[in-house]
Amino acid sequence: MTDTVSTEPHSTQSPTAAQPAPDLVTRPGRWIDGWDPEDAVQWASQGRSIARRNLRWSIFAEFLGFVVWQLWSIVAVALPDAGFVLSTSEVFWLISIPSLVGATLRIPYSFLVPRFGGRNWTIVSAGLLLVPTIALAVCVVNPATPFPVLLAAAALAGFGGGNFASSMANITYFYPQREKGWALGLNAAGGNLGAAVAQFAVPVIITIGAGATLQLPLAGWIWVPLIVVAMIGAWRRMDNLSNAKADLAGSAAALKEPHLWLLSSLYIGTFGSFIGFASVFPKLIADQFPAFSTFAVGGASVSLAFLGALVGSLARPFGGRLADRFGGARITMCAFAAMGAITLVVVVVVPAAGFWPFLGLFLLLFAAAGIGNGSTYRMVPVVFALRASGDDAARRRKAAAALGLISAIGAYGGFLIPQALNLSFQTTGGYSAAFLGFVAAYAGLLLLTALVYVRPLRSHRV
Repeated sequence: MTDTVSTEPHSTQSPTAAQPAPDLVTRPGRWIDGWDPEDAVQWASQGRSIARRNLRWSIFAEFLGFVVWQLWSIVAVALPDAGFVLSTSEVFWLISIPSLVGATLRIPYSFLVPRFGGRNWTIVSAGLLLVPTIALAVCVVNPATPFPVLLAAAALAGFGGGNFASSMANITYFYPQREKGWALGLNAAGGNLGAAVAQFAVPVIITIGAGATLQLPLAGWIWVPLIVVAMIGAWRRMDNLSNAKADLAGSAAALKEPHLWLLSSLYIGTFGSFIGFASVFPKLIADQFPAFSTFAVGGASVSLAFLGALVGSLARPFGGRLADRFGGARITMCAFAAMGAITLVVVVVVPAAGFWPFLGLFLLLFAAAGIGNGSTYRMVPVVFALRASGDDAARRRKAAAALGLISAIGAYGGFLIPQALNLSFQTTGGYSAAFLGFVAAYAGLLLLTALVYVRPLRSHRV
């Protein structure tokens, strides 16, 4: 049985006055030498303002990444109304393939900031978002576009999912340990909100003033100017840090730690549920309650599907805060208990209860997933700091590497959940079997959390 470990953060001592801050030197290309956010003098005089400036533009670029990542969750559902002939299985593939590609790209993306510089890679990664947005706009013009072409265009939206890893890695280098959690939380929350904004804005954009014809290409074109703004902003206002180094050895060592795979399983259950249900929520509403798929507001249509991603995004910081107070494992266990119970109620009650109970239950499910998302992410550095092998420096390296790897693995839930629902529909004609499978998975993850990370009558906790 694995012993329980404490998740109380370790304090980081600031350099003393006898260790003056190294001078910051700016070279062409906005490269900064001598960066040391742990030095209190440097941080107070120059570092904080530089870090905040980079954080603002990082949040904006990552926000657009999540927008692009989720575009097909709305567009795929609207394609049949625009004259495209697609099976239910094909629609699910269009919804899920961006998550598969995005999760895979997160692994190499996390190493590209040290290789090219945070500013430089933000320019490039933001520019890559032009490819899926323009591809979407071109492909949805003609209802005769073959499904493999649509699938390839949807796969390109995975560029947006990869942006999370490089953005988080970049901000990690800018902030001292004592402020890193807050900065990364803001960065993550700003990105997650992109999913909600995409699901709110796209139905409005493609229907406003369109009459009987959906303006599907606008779902891609509308983001192009904002992507260009992000590229210009990163070029003019962000910086590269010369001391940002990739830790391939730390990543290799982290992969050998059993806790990496255990925590990855928990993160698939929390973040994977959030991004998976966010992407499939418009489809579920359209299938189960077509009369409530959109609501006419003036000359446009509004979908309430965006509320799921919004609630989950806003709940994430509360999960981190609750974890700080009560322990990440306890909050994660409670989150899985709530997710399992809510999902079971969805199966039992919703068929007879109608749309509004369905919406309310799913918003509670998103809130629980968001809280679990924040609490699980909070567990990672503490578990590695205390349970991983090696000295303190080695454990810190493994913890930093594990955050990137776990965020990548967890994102595969965005592919698994839609495909589980697809399989359920293809084999049973409904979604109940998949939801019951989710209940069993949440119960298993709850048990894993309880046995490994929550131990009664112990003086320490995770």
